Order: sequence, then C-alpha cells, then structure tokens
Amino acid sequence: MDSVFLRSELDVVPHVPTNFIWPKEYLEDAQGELEAPVVDLDGFLRGDDEATQCAAKLISEACLSHGFFQVINHGVDSRLIREAHHQIDSFFKLPIHRKLSLQKTSGSMWGYSGAHAHRFSSKLPWKETLSFPYHDNTLEHVVTNYFKSIGEDFEQAGVTFQKYCDGMKQLGMKLTELLAISLGVDRLHYRELFSDGCSIMRCNNYPSCEQPNLTLGTGPHCDPTSLTILHQDLVGGLHVFADNKWKMVPPRLDALVVNIGDTFTALSNGRYKSCLHRAVVNKYKERKSLAFFLCPKEDRVLRAPDGIVGMDGTKQYPDFTWSDLLHFTQKHYRADQATLPNFINWLLSSKTTN
Repeated sequence: MDSVFLRSELDVVPHVPTNFIWPKEYLEDAQGELEAPVVDLDGFLRGDDEATQCAAKLISEACLSHGFFQVINHGVDSRLIREAHHQIDSFFKLPIHRKLSLQKTSGSMWGYSGAHAHRFSSKLPWKETLSFPYHDNTLEHVVTNYFKSIGEDFEQAGVTFQKYCDGMKQLGMKLTELLAISLGVDRLHYRELFSDGCSIMRCNNYPSCEQPNLTLGTGPHCDPTSLTILHQDLVGGLHVFADNKWKMVPPRLDALVVNIGDTFTALSNGRYKSCLHRAVVNKYKERKSLAFFLCPKEDRVLRAPDGIVGMDGTKQYPDFTWSDLLHFTQKHYRADQATLPNFINWLLSSKTTN
C-alpha cells in the first residue's frame, strides 16, 4: 500500500503522488449521460411472458451496443442493500493498521488492498478494496466464515454480506436466463454453467481527492468475469464508453448496475460487448460501491452455444476455462479494454509451446 495512503489514513492529501497520476489520454472528460435501459424485472420474475420478452429485447439492444444496463424491481431487499453499505462503511473507517491486518497475501485474491499497490507501481487507482469469495453451498456459509476469521467484531458484517451475496447470486442466475432468452438459446443453457461457480464480492471505497483531474478511481477496463452486478451510492463516478465517448451513469438507489464481462462475450460468440468502464473520483466526497462478479466454476470448459456459432458461421473464440482467464489476469496481465484478445493470444501461444 502506498505510503501516502498509510500516512494520511485516506484523509485528503494536497497533491496526488506520482504513482497515482494517469496519462492524459486516460483522463478525457465524460460527455453527457449514458442512455442505457433501466429494465423492470418485476414481470419477468413473476413469470409474465410478455414482460420477459420486453426485458430481453431491452437487454439485447444494450449488450449489442455497449454491454451495460440497469435493473429495477430486481427482488433484492433495499434494506439489505442499505445494511451492506453501512457495514462496509464501518470497515473502511477503521484505523489503517486494522485494515492492513487483513491485507491480501501473495497469490490470494481475498482481503484488503490499498490502491492495488501490492501488484502495480504506476497508474495506481485512487481507491481501497475488500474482496472475498462466495459460493452458494448451503452446508458452508463461506462469507460468514470469512468474516468470522477476521474477528468477532465483524460477525454481523459476515451475516449481512452472506445474505447480500445470496441475493446477488440468485439475481445473477435469473439474469443468465434473460440473457439466454435474448440470444435465442435455451433459457437454462448459461444457468448450468454458473450454478456451482465461486463468485467474487468486492467492496470499493474511493476517497475524496484534492486533484481529481489527475487520477482515476479505477482505470478503463472490461471485467474479465462474466457478469457484474453493482450497487453504487449517490455520489456518482461511474463512466461507460459508448459511441466513442465516455458517458456518465447517474446513480439511482433503487437500481442495480449490470454489465457484461469478457467471459460472457466469449460465451455469446462475441455478439455481446464486454462493457468498457472506469470510475472517477470526487474532490469533496468519498464514494462507495458494492460489486458482485458472477463466475462459472473454474474448471468448466467455456464455449458459445452451437446454435449461435451455427448462425454466425464462425467460432470467434477457442474453448477455455475460467481458471485460465483468471490466472492470466492475476499473474500476467492488468485488466484493460484489450484483456480478452490478449488472453486468447496468450492462450494459443502457450498451447503451441507446451
């Protein structure tokens, strides 16, 4: 973790340190708001066929264009979302030495990270994160146990985030059905890939910054995972790249942000766009967001449905496993807008040399 973050305990610092400064080409201002659909899931979740087709059509249009949409009436209790924000707010307000006791260790994805400085030395993001695993094994409450291992004072946070992740996974599984419908394949096709996967929960805190025009909370990237379900507070700062411009995404508390990741791009044979996005920081306010990344089981072979490939005439991506892509992004490559093609090149070259 950067020494400035340690010394200031994330209070405002007068100047952005050099390793947090991003090149100008990354800092282009957003131009207007993104006109992305807000999809009402109420009818779909009730089994209404007409509402389901309407929702699938909206999602298809968004995913063919930029891979981003929002959902309302999604079935996740608003009180649970508020409680999750409260718990993570309490965590990020802890003294820095307490947070560092949970710091990510070498080779692990789980734990606390300040600016990802354990992995990178330049273009550091102006943020801190807490990441932990989730899978819906009813015999083992993974999230609850993770927080219990941190200490007794985190027990309630564990209970809250276990419920939160349960809700996100259930919603994610329903969204895979809508995505399948929108692509014209069997509605359960993708669901089977994700039912036993280990997903990723990441809580983000973007401190206020005296020089927000010099740095980014998160640099431009596409998520390597399949599907991201995010809830952001009202501060705002999420930008999506669409129509060759950065566009702002106004926050709304009743909606969950959903974006397509690289893995689902491959699962759709390249039809659905992996969403290129970034986060900016605010001079006066800190911002928080809760991101749930839906992932398939690590050893499951991932390929687009035969029906889609048949209609397209060409298979756009070779078969791979989620563990292959995860290993690539953790060991070899910093996720950006070119992660998927660079991963495919790496995958093919590694197979050639082995």
